[in-house]
Amino acid sequence: MATKKSKRYRVVFTRDEDGWWVAQVPKLDGCHTQGRSIAQARERIREAMDLFDVPRTARLEEVIDLGKLTAKVEHARQTREHVDELARASKAETARVATRLAKAGFSRRDVGELLGVSFQRVQQLVGR
Repeated sequence: MATKKSKRYRVVFTRDEDGWWVAQVPKLDGCHTQGRSIAQARERIREAMDLFDVPRTARLEEVIDLGKLTAKVEHARQTREHVDELARASKAETARVATRLAKAGFSRRDVGELLGVSFQRVQQLVGR
């Protein structure tokens, strides 16, 4: 039995000269709205799409046009994602090394000193 895929709609958000966010669905001629925030415009575009009999299950592909700032925002997001990934890897590696040091007979305080974390954090990482 084949499953029905939900239809996808592209929604373009831009700011007007008064600072309002304008949301429009290019595929639906005349389907547009505005809001003071992106979240409000997002909510209102769904309401506008209801008038075009678009089901709420339809997936929206959002494009937020910030002009020249679009690339800067994307770079900042990618940088944050990379830093988050490094933090997860660092946490996992710290836990592995702390466990190995503890199994090798080092005290929790020495393990903390060696890894630059508190002995309480070592205790959390390696348990009893």
